[in-house]
Amino acid sequence: MSSLTARQRPDGRPTAEQLLGRWERYRATGSRAERDELVFVLTPLVRHIVTRKIRQLPAYCELDDLAAAGYEALVVSIERYDPAKGATLEQFAWTRIHGAVLDELRRRDWAPRSLRRWERDAEKARRELRGRLAREPTDAEMGAHLESSADEVRGRRDQLALAEVESLATTVAGSDGVVVDRAETIAARDRSLDPEHAAAVREARDRVAAAVAALPTREREVALLLYVEERRLREIGEMLGVSESRVCQIAGTLRKRLRVALGADADLLGALVD
Repeated sequence: MSSLTARQRPDGRPTAEQLLGRWERYRATGSRAERDELVFVLTPLVRHIVTRKIRQLPAYCELDDLAAAGYEALVVSIERYDPAKGATLEQFAWTRIHGAVLDELRRRDWAPRSLRRWERDAEKARRELRGRLAREPTDAEMGAHLESSADEVRGRRDQLALAEVESLATTVAGSDGVVVDRAETIAARDRSLDPEHAAAVREARDRVAAAVAALPTREREVALLLYVEERRLREIGEMLGVSESRVCQIAGTLRKRLRVALGADADLLGALVD
């Protein structure tokens, strides 16, 4: 960061003396307009620090999040600035903003600092070995350069991969070259979307329905409420005027009856309630 001088800057930015004058007017009057003017004048500091950090570190944090932390630190620095300590307002604000952005990056980073230090050391080693070997170094060569083993290099790399977080809203190129949202490339875990599972559930409901029809009246009522209407045990107890524990006993008995009735197809009960 270049220091402020007493004379007017070529880029039109205010000098240290001009900023101090504005700050003194704000402290004397408490004018919100004066403070907002200081924030506006010093805003380029936030943009410069944030964009520099985004280039240096992995993009696991949105730029707007870092900027918000920087702007908050800028306002706080104006409130807490003390010219008697020797630093200019710009220098003081720079220090506070820089620290706040680093804190925000660390807060949002899932990887411990020791792993990030290893990442920097590994990248430096990779560059040195690539220049010396004229090719990408192997894990064994990386391990020897870092005074560790190939297994440790692979393990650290896996840890870094797990620590990287990317937005699902970002776009990626699919196998057919079509650009889609990253969220669309994630395999669905909703089993209801699986045709095979859906067919098994339909079969289970049909077979179990036939077995339920042969149950005693009370057990049949509980089975219908439990499997067809998918009500909770407490709700069933309230509807039938019995305790939840009694419903649980009835449900256990009817399951045993159904398993006997279904015989080899008793696993359909699992497909029904899964």
